[in-house]
Amino acid sequence: MTAKIKAAIIGSGNIGTDLMIKMVNKPRNMELVAVVGIDAASEGLSMARERGVATTCEGIEGLRKMAVYPEIGIVFDATSAYAHKLHDEALRADGKQVVDLTPAAIGPFIIPPVNMAAHLDQPNVNMVTCGGQATIPVVAAVSQVATVHYAEIVASVSSRSAGPGTRDNIDEFTRTTARAIERVGGASQGKAIIILNPAEPPMIMRDTVYTFSEGADEEAIRTSINSMVAKVQNYVPGYRLKQEVQFERFDNNNRLTIPGRGELPGLKTSVFLEVEGAGDYLPSYSGNLDIMTAAAKATGELLSEKMLSRGAVSRGVVA
Repeated sequence: MTAKIKAAIIGSGNIGTDLMIKMVNKPRNMELVAVVGIDAASEGLSMARERGVATTCEGIEGLRKMAVYPEIGIVFDATSAYAHKLHDEALRADGKQVVDLTPAAIGPFIIPPVNMAAHLDQPNVNMVTCGGQATIPVVAAVSQVATVHYAEIVASVSSRSAGPGTRDNIDEFTRTTARAIERVGGASQGKAIIILNPAEPPMIMRDTVYTFSEGADEEAIRTSINSMVAKVQNYVPGYRLKQEVQFERFDNNNRLTIPGRGELPGLKTSVFLEVEGAGDYLPSYSGNLDIMTAAAKATGELLSEKMLSRGAVSRGVVA
C-alpha cells in the first residue's frame, strides 16, 4: 500500500468542509483522518462522519484527545485568525506541520506555483487569502521579467460566498494580501481591495490585477502571465483570463502618479481574471473559497511528498 501522511482539518465551516471533500475524493499522498469543529450539529461534521472520517466537536483539545492524534502529520486550520494563534502554539508544540487557511500570517506566505519549494521546511505555512491566491501569481509572473514598482488587486466575490469568517476578517484580508503582494509577488508597493457583490444570481469570483513596471516589453510580460495561469490551472481548473492582457505605456512626458512614490515612467499592465469553483461542496460561483482549499490541498501534497521522502511511514509520523 502506498504510504500516506495522515491529516486533520480544524474548522467544519464552508472552507473546512470543501477541503474535506477534496481530500476524501482525491487523497493522493494524504489520508484525512479527523475533522474538528465546535458545533456537534454542524453540516461539516455530519458530512465527515458520513465519509468515514473521525470527528470531534470539542475544538483543538478534542483533537488532541483523539486516539489517532499522535499519528497525524499535517493539520489544516480553517477557522479564524484569532483562533489560529492559539491552535498554532499547541500544534507546533506537538510537532505537527501546520497549513494555515486564515489571515493570521504566522508562517510564511505560500502561493504554490510561486514559492512553495522555498518553504518546505517551515512548521507553519500561510495560504494568504482567496484574493491573494488568485492574483499574486500574476504579480509574480510580471516580477519574473520586470521590476514591479506597484501592484494593486481588486477581488470581487459574491456576498453569498462570504461567510462570517470572511466578514470578520476583512481588515486582515486587505493587510495580509497587500503584504503578500510585496513579499511573494515581488512588488515594491502593494495594495488590496475586496468587494462583496450582492448581485443575484450570484457572480463567480472576478479579480483585477494592475502592475506598474519597467524593464520588460509587452510580449515578455504576456508570455510570463500566460505561463503562470497554466500553472495555477493545474490545481484550479476554473482559473482563467477573462480577456487578453492589456497594456498602457507612460513615458517621461506622460508619467504615472503613484501615491507615496511620485511620478514614474513605465508600463501599466491590466489583467482580468475569473475563478470558477469546482463545485465539490460549494456552488461554482464560490471560486474565492475553492481556490483557497485547492491551494491548501496542493500545498499539503507538496509537504507530504517532502515528509515521505525523509522517511515518513504509512501512519503519517515522520521518522
